[in-house]
Amino acid sequence: MSRIHVCSMFRVADVAKATGARTLVSLINREIQVPRPAAIPPARHLLVGISDVSAEMEGQVLASEAHVAALLDFVRSWDREAPLLIHCYASVSRSTAAAYVCACALSPQLCEDELAQRLRRASPTATPNARLVALGDKMLGRAGRTIAAIERIGRGADRIEGEPFAIELN
Repeated sequence: MSRIHVCSMFRVADVAKATGARTLVSLINREIQVPRPAAIPPARHLLVGISDVSAEMEGQVLASEAHVAALLDFVRSWDREAPLLIHCYASVSRSTAAAYVCACALSPQLCEDELAQRLRRASPTATPNARLVALGDKMLGRAGRTIAAIERIGRGADRIEGEPFAIELN
Protein backbone atom coordinates (compact mmCIF):
# COMPACT_ATOMS: atom_id res chain seq x y z
CA MET A 1 0.00 0.00 0.00
CA SER A 2 1.36 3.43 -0.88
CA ARG A 3 0.85 6.70 0.96
CA ILE A 4 0.43 10.35 0.18
CA HIS A 5 1.70 12.51 3.04
CA VAL A 6 0.57 16.11 3.47
CA CYS A 7 2.14 18.89 5.52
CA SER A 8 2.74 22.62 5.68
CA MET A 9 5.79 24.24 4.11
CA PHE A 10 7.22 24.63 7.60
CA ARG A 11 7.40 20.87 8.11
CA VAL A 12 8.57 19.61 4.70
CA ALA A 13 12.10 18.68 5.79
CA ASP A 14 10.96 16.90 8.96
CA VAL A 15 8.11 14.99 7.29
CA ALA A 16 10.27 13.99 4.31
CA LYS A 17 12.92 12.65 6.69
CA ALA A 18 10.43 10.86 8.97
CA THR A 19 8.49 9.23 6.12
CA GLY A 20 11.26 8.57 3.62
CA ALA A 21 9.39 10.52 0.94
CA ARG A 22 11.37 10.80 -2.29
CA THR A 23 8.79 12.66 -4.40
CA LEU A 24 7.53 16.15 -3.56
CA VAL A 25 4.74 18.41 -4.81
CA SER A 26 4.76 22.07 -3.71
CA LEU A 27 1.56 24.07 -4.25
CA ILE A 28 2.66 27.52 -3.24
CA ASN A 29 2.73 31.13 -4.38
CA ARG A 30 5.62 31.53 -6.83
CA GLU A 31 7.41 34.16 -4.72
CA ILE A 32 7.71 31.84 -1.71
CA GLN A 33 10.90 29.78 -1.68
CA VAL A 34 10.68 26.40 0.03
CA PRO A 35 13.95 24.48 0.26
CA ARG A 36 13.77 21.03 -1.31
CA PRO A 37 15.12 18.33 1.02
CA ALA A 38 18.42 16.91 -0.27
CA ALA A 39 16.97 13.36 -0.34
CA ILE A 40 14.49 14.44 -3.02
CA PRO A 41 16.10 14.83 -6.44
CA PRO A 42 15.14 17.91 -8.48
CA ALA A 43 13.42 15.72 -11.10
CA ARG A 44 11.12 14.36 -8.39
CA HIS A 45 9.92 17.81 -7.25
CA LEU A 46 6.99 19.55 -8.90
CA LEU A 47 6.33 23.21 -8.13
CA VAL A 48 2.78 24.34 -8.88
CA GLY A 49 2.78 28.12 -8.52
CA ILE A 50 -0.79 28.94 -7.52
CA SER A 51 -2.46 31.10 -4.90
CA ASP A 52 -4.88 29.79 -2.31
CA VAL A 53 -7.98 31.17 -4.03
CA SER A 54 -11.01 29.54 -5.65
CA ALA A 55 -12.03 32.50 -7.86
CA GLU A 56 -10.29 35.21 -9.84
CA MET A 57 -8.65 37.83 -7.61
CA GLU A 58 -6.38 40.65 -8.67
CA GLY A 59 -2.73 39.81 -8.08
CA GLN A 60 -3.44 36.11 -7.41
CA VAL A 61 -2.75 33.05 -9.58
CA LEU A 62 -5.91 30.98 -9.94
CA ALA A 63 -5.42 27.25 -10.50
CA SER A 64 -5.99 26.27 -14.13
CA GLU A 65 -6.42 23.06 -16.09
CA ALA A 66 -2.72 23.33 -17.02
CA HIS A 67 -1.75 23.31 -13.33
CA VAL A 68 -3.91 20.27 -12.57
CA ALA A 69 -2.74 18.47 -15.73
CA ALA A 70 0.87 18.97 -14.62
CA LEU A 71 0.00 17.64 -11.15
CA LEU A 72 -1.77 14.56 -12.55
CA ASP A 73 1.02 13.82 -15.04
CA PHE A 74 3.60 14.12 -12.28
CA VAL A 75 1.85 11.87 -9.76
CA ARG A 76 1.07 9.27 -12.39
CA SER A 77 4.83 8.99 -12.92
CA TRP A 78 5.42 8.41 -9.18
CA ASP A 79 6.89 4.92 -8.76
CA ARG A 80 5.23 4.42 -5.33
CA GLU A 81 8.40 2.81 -3.94
CA ALA A 82 8.68 5.63 -1.38
CA PRO A 83 5.92 7.95 -0.13
CA LEU A 84 4.77 11.04 -1.99
CA LEU A 85 4.77 14.30 -0.01
CA ILE A 86 2.46 17.18 -0.92
CA HIS A 87 2.62 20.56 0.78
CA CYS A 88 1.25 24.05 0.58
CA TYR A 89 1.66 26.97 2.95
CA ALA A 90 -0.47 25.68 5.84
CA SER A 91 -1.60 22.18 4.70
CA VAL A 92 -5.27 23.14 4.91
CA SER A 93 -6.54 23.94 1.41
CA ARG A 94 -4.30 23.52 -1.66
CA SER A 95 -2.35 20.47 -0.49
CA THR A 96 -5.44 18.69 0.86
CA ALA A 97 -7.25 19.26 -2.44
CA ALA A 98 -4.23 18.03 -4.39
CA ALA A 99 -3.89 14.95 -2.19
CA TYR A 100 -7.57 14.14 -2.70
CA VAL A 101 -7.43 14.65 -6.49
CA CYS A 102 -4.26 12.55 -6.68
CA ALA A 103 -5.85 9.79 -4.58
CA CYS A 104 -8.82 9.78 -6.98
CA ALA A 105 -6.49 9.55 -9.97
CA LEU A 106 -4.31 6.81 -8.47
CA SER A 107 -7.15 4.74 -6.98
CA PRO A 108 -9.86 4.88 -9.67
CA GLN A 109 -11.50 1.75 -8.24
CA LEU A 110 -12.41 3.60 -5.03
CA CYS A 111 -15.47 5.80 -4.85
CA GLU A 112 -15.12 9.50 -4.23
CA ASP A 113 -16.94 9.35 -0.90
CA GLU A 114 -14.57 6.68 0.47
CA LEU A 115 -11.55 8.81 -0.44
CA ALA A 116 -13.15 11.96 0.99
CA GLN A 117 -13.87 10.08 4.24
CA ARG A 118 -10.24 8.91 4.37
CA LEU A 119 -9.18 12.52 3.97
CA ARG A 120 -11.47 13.70 6.77
CA ARG A 121 -10.39 10.90 9.14
CA ALA A 122 -6.74 11.72 8.47
CA SER A 123 -7.17 15.50 8.79
CA PRO A 124 -9.89 17.21 10.80
CA THR A 125 -8.60 20.57 9.48
CA ALA A 126 -8.69 19.75 5.75
CA THR A 127 -10.73 22.26 3.75
CA PRO A 128 -9.81 21.33 0.16
CA ASN A 129 -9.56 24.17 -2.34
CA ALA A 130 -12.83 24.03 -4.31
CA ARG A 131 -11.22 25.16 -7.57
CA LEU A 132 -8.60 22.39 -7.51
CA VAL A 133 -11.24 19.77 -6.68
CA ALA A 134 -13.53 20.98 -9.49
CA LEU A 135 -10.73 20.97 -12.06
CA GLY A 136 -9.61 17.52 -10.94
CA ASP A 137 -13.19 16.26 -11.12
CA LYS A 138 -13.51 17.46 -14.71
CA MET A 139 -10.13 16.12 -15.81
CA LEU A 140 -10.71 12.73 -14.19
CA GLY A 141 -14.21 12.41 -15.67
CA ARG A 142 -15.79 12.05 -12.22
CA ALA A 143 -18.98 13.91 -13.29
CA GLY A 144 -19.22 16.09 -10.17
CA ARG A 145 -18.85 13.21 -7.72
CA THR A 146 -15.58 14.49 -6.20
CA ILE A 147 -17.10 17.94 -5.68
CA ALA A 148 -20.15 16.42 -3.97
CA ALA A 149 -18.03 14.13 -1.79
CA ILE A 150 -15.90 17.03 -0.55
CA GLU A 151 -19.03 19.08 0.10
CA ARG A 152 -20.40 16.18 2.19
CA ILE A 153 -17.34 16.09 4.48
CA GLY A 154 -17.70 19.84 4.99
CA ARG A 155 -15.26 22.48 6.04
CA GLY A 156 -12.51 21.38 8.37
CA ALA A 157 -11.83 22.79 11.81
CA ASP A 158 -10.28 26.25 11.68
CA ARG A 159 -6.54 26.19 12.27
CA ILE A 160 -3.67 28.39 11.16
CA GLU A 161 -1.66 25.28 10.27
CA GLY A 162 -2.84 21.72 9.77
CA GLU A 163 -1.06 18.76 11.33
CA PRO A 164 0.85 16.44 8.99
CA PHE A 165 -1.18 13.43 7.87
CA ALA A 166 -1.24 10.63 5.32
CA ILE A 167 -3.83 9.07 3.01
CA GLU A 168 -3.49 5.36 2.26
CA LEU A 169 -3.96 4.29 -1.35
CA ASN A 170 -5.00 0.81 -2.42
